[in-house]
Amino acid sequence: MKIVIAPDSFKESLSAPQVADAIAAGWASVYPQAELCLRPMADGGEGTVDAVLAATGGERRELEVSGPLGTPVLAHWGWLESGTAVIEMAAASGLHWVPRTQRNAMTSSSRGTGELILAALDAGAKRIILGLGGSATNDGGVGLLAALGVRFLDDAGYDLPPGGAALAQLEQINLTGLDSRLLNVQVDVAADVDNPLCGAKGASAIFGPQKGATPTQVEQLDAALARLAHVVAGTLGEDFSQFPGVGAAGGLGFAVKAFLRARFRPGIELVAELSHLAEALQGADLVITGEGRLDAQSLHGKTPVGVARQAQAAGVPVVALAGSLGEGYEQLYAAGIDAAFSLTPGPVSLEQACADAAVQLQARTSDIARLWRLAQAVQR
Repeated sequence: MKIVIAPDSFKESLSAPQVADAIAAGWASVYPQAELCLRPMADGGEGTVDAVLAATGGERRELEVSGPLGTPVLAHWGWLESGTAVIEMAAASGLHWVPRTQRNAMTSSSRGTGELILAALDAGAKRIILGLGGSATNDGGVGLLAALGVRFLDDAGYDLPPGGAALAQLEQINLTGLDSRLLNVQVDVAADVDNPLCGAKGASAIFGPQKGATPTQVEQLDAALARLAHVVAGTLGEDFSQFPGVGAAGGLGFAVKAFLRARFRPGIELVAELSHLAEALQGADLVITGEGRLDAQSLHGKTPVGVARQAQAAGVPVVALAGSLGEGYEQLYAAGIDAAFSLTPGPVSLEQACADAAVQLQARTSDIARLWRLAQAVQR
């Protein structure tokens, strides 16, 4: 018997590798001889590096970089033997680095993410996987580009200060200092949104408020990013602002698309590729996946559905576990998930559910394994 275990993290509770370990323990309690193939997953946001390293045996590295507000933070990234660097921008420029009362979308910077890319270049990377999600920034990625040698200048020829608001004063972009090593590196962006840079569905309008932007500041930031797009189009001869996904991570997607010619792919597809999920599914009897919450929104690029689609193509049934099942979760059945279960045995607080997640994951998986054993017996 071969069981593939491919969950995402349970946010604010367990990492994807921890979720996979708990599920494995539950199945092994009923089937101790089963072959358990653990493939922790992620969709490009927080936890992507850890999920890839857990599945591939790559190396976790750490570096002190500039945080979203300019203060130093200790960020991590991953290195694979193939010469691929795995970076999640949240590790350097994520919202979790900024206390709620200090969030400032007007001045926060993505520079630290650029510093991680520099570290990858110094290591000799030929490919960079960049996960977008969980950002504290709304600067259109200019902080990242500044770390890589690009200068953003006002009408007097001075460098702009950090943050998205300053882009309203942008007049000129100087590319002479852009790190030439980037010419020989393929950048792949893992993102699960398709927002453009500006407008009602753009970076500022959709994601700015969670980063501390008021309605007035959202308008200012949107106009500043529009100014950035205008100057970039004049500099590069092409307008990238409407490309799906460039609004991700406060417009950081725009920067890497326009200046690094990054390729965009759904995060779960990239992580599944790096983790060799398709190979793991060969000969499998069952896949167990999951995340903190399953609902109708899970259809839009989330890990369980991405895993289910690959499993469906391989003819392997899928069971999903979630901390909670929300409105419309039944729609997931048409997307390849054969059965879905909530962890909590009864009414509990969110805090208690998070604290008990590993125990409940093991218990529910044990229950599923017992039901599987009963079904096998009845079939015989």
